Order: sequence, then C-alpha cells, then structure tokens
Amino acid sequence: MLRNGRLFGHRVETGFPDLPILEVSLRTGVCVRDMENLKRKQVMSQKEKYKRAVKDDLAYNMMRMWQGAVGPAPVDGLVSPAYVVVKPYPEANSHYFSYLFRTAAYMHEVNKFSRGIVADRNRLYWESFKQMPSPVPPRPEQDQIVVYLRAEDAHIARFIKAKRDLIALLTEQKLRIIDRAVTRGLDASVVLRPSGIEWQGNVPEHWSIKPLKRWVRLNASTLGEKTNPDFEFRYVDIGAVKTGRLAKEPERLRFDNAPSRARRVLRRGDTIISTVRTYLKAIWYVSEEADDLIASTGFAVLTPGREVEPEYLGYVIQSTSFVNQVTANSIGIAYPAIAETVLGRFPVAMPSTLEEQQVILAYIKAKSAPLDQAIDQALTEIKLIREYRDRQIADVVTGKVDVRGWRPGPDDIVSDEELVALGDEDDSVNEEEDGDVKD
Repeated sequence: MLRNGRLFGHRVETGFPDLPILEVSLRTGVCVRDMENLKRKQVMSQKEKYKRAVKDDLAYNMMRMWQGAVGPAPVDGLVSPAYVVVKPYPEANSHYFSYLFRTAAYMHEVNKFSRGIVADRNRLYWESFKQMPSPVPPRPEQDQIVVYLRAEDAHIARFIKAKRDLIALLTEQKLRIIDRAVTRGLDASVVLRPSGIEWQGNVPEHWSIKPLKRWVRLNASTLGEKTNPDFEFRYVDIGAVKTGRLAKEPERLRFDNAPSRARRVLRRGDTIISTVRTYLKAIWYVSEEADDLIASTGFAVLTPGREVEPEYLGYVIQSTSFVNQVTANSIGIAYPAIAETVLGRFPVAMPSTLEEQQVILAYIKAKSAPLDQAIDQALTEIKLIREYRDRQIADVVTGKVDVRGWRPGPDDIVSDEELVALGDEDDSVNEEEDGDVKD
C-alpha cells in the first residue's frame, strides 16, 4: 500500500493550443473529443487555460472523480481547467490505476478525501489525492492485469454492441407500426384527402388538421427562482431520454444544487421532446406518476388538451414524419435546435374523436408489446453484463482473482474502436459545462 503521491507527480502545464481537446467518459476513460460535436468558439477561446496531459498521464475531473471521471490520456492533449493531471512514476501503470480508481470501493474513498459545500459537487484536489492510499502490485503484475481486463472488456463490448444492434432493429420495427397507424388510421378502405402538409401526404378525410399548439399546451408549468431550496425532485436531462423511453433513471437532486436548466415541471400524460441537440430524437411519454419529475429546459413539454388522448399524442410525436420535420427545421450544425414557437406551428393531423384515437392506441400497444418486451430484455442483459464487469474489475485489481498465469487466446484481440461500446448508449457531453465530462 502506497500513497498516491509516491506513485504520481502533479503536472500543471498550460500554453499548448495546438494539442487536441480530451474529455472523460464515466465508463471508458479519457478520449479525444469529437470536434464535429463541439461548441468551437467557446473551446477555442479557452485553450490557453487548458492543461496539457502527456500520453499515459492520468487526468481526473475534480468535481466528478467520485463518479469515476478519470482515465489515462491516449495521446498528448488538453483537458479542462476543472481537471487534475498526474504523471505516473515508473512503478505505476496508469491504466491499472484507472481501473482501480473507478471501482465502487475506491470512489467511496474519494468521497472521504473530497472537500466542498455541496456533496455531489465536492472537489478532489491534488493535495488530497496524493494522500490517498492505493494497493500497488509489482509493475509486471499491473501490466498483466491491464492486458487481461482489456481482453475481457473486448468480449463484453462485443456483447453490448450486439444487443444494441438488436434494440435498433426492434425499435425500427416498432416505428413502422406507429408511422402507419398515426398517419393513416386502421381502416384501409377509408377515403383519403390531401393534408396540405408536405411531410404528411394524404390523411383520412374525417381527421382534423391543426397547428400543434392548438392540440396541446406548451410548457404549461415551470419552477420559479423562489422555489424552496430543499425541494427534492428527479431530474430528466437530455442524455437520459431516447425515442420513446428513458435510457437511464432520472437523477435525484435538490433545487439549491440543481443546474439552472432544471425547470420544466412534468405531469403524468405529458410528452417531452428535445428542442436542443434535436438529432438525438429524445422523446418520452410520461406514463408514471410525476409529482417530483422536472425536465431540462432543453425539452418542450406538451400537455394534451381535451381533444387528445395523451398516450396517442406521444406516438404522434415519435412518428418518423414528425421527427423528420423537427430535424429539418432545426438551426445549427454542432448543436442543432428548434424554437418552441416553430414547433408549435407544425400542422398535425389526428382523428377528430377520442374514441378513434383510443382504438388506434390499443392497436399500437398490442402490436408493439412483443417488441417492447424484447427491447426490455436486451436492456436488462446489458445492465447485467455491466454489473458483471464492475465486479470482475474490482476482484482483479484488488487481488481477489489471480491472473498472473493467464495468457491471451485468439479471441482476445482488442481494438480501441470495439471498446467504445462500453460507454453509455449515447455517450454524449453533458449539457452542463463542468469540465467536459461525458455522462
């Protein structure tokens, strides 16, 4: 057991504007940031303040180390001023320590050594990090552990990718069911008429066509600045939503430590759609009790009026034709967005009666049920394999499993491209600029 100050030195070097920007994923470590998905002007103006990380240095985010925001630099690059950069001494393999530092037990220790006013924004400064004790196997054993865990990660990443490919196919099948039902109805013999909507085509003759804002109320309720600081809620951020479902559980926050964009009040029966980064197609129908659900202002909240079956509206908003219209009318390249006033003007065709909407809704749910079940099963299997990976890493880096005699086989070939699948489904930059951490 050695303190981290015996294993790493502190690197504070600025003034390297030509190096690439690096960022950290909570699951896969540090990588080069995708410049196509970047607020270019903001980053370019800050580059002189960014810290240099040499290849194989460890970089961690001071505010997010307790979540595992740490990893070795894959190349020489720059990290945000919110990071600490440490250079390994010869007896330390930074990749081994990256695995160790992301274990649940070590992150618990990080909390003990971190300092701050708000618990989930505590900072782990270099002065505290260097005092933390770490188990130190002999360097050859560290190297062996890294090779073994990378090979295991490759197998797990292939499994996750196969499950995600299956989910994408099942989702595509479900969308075909939705698209046909919400644009044509269920009666194949019904008379159609031109909708006058370029992206919709013909619709049943008896359906009504109105701007979206006449079917729904937009952003009916928001939290005010005078909200009780102790008010606790579940926060739905852009990264938590996929088309038609939540990708992860909402984060529980208090108003006094929540981001300023946490303002949209949700109610059961609402549908939310992202108006920023619209390429994510983040749409979700709120089918659960939502007394404590708050969404980001990056969403438009659609509360259905009396003429609309709430869940039916959710399917209309998910339909390919509506989503394509949203993306086509978004402005911006790196961060495309659409104004809520533009969204509200979109013409939408729906059955005139609640009864017909309910019949179509029942049809969609019946046809989608086996697909939803298969998607849920695949998501559960991804969750379980990740739990297995976390347990395996913890056992290997702490010596509970001895891998000194392990030798790689022909299927243990590892590529960095494959390991990307270990990240979250959409491992995109968090909306909050707290040091370029990817959630």
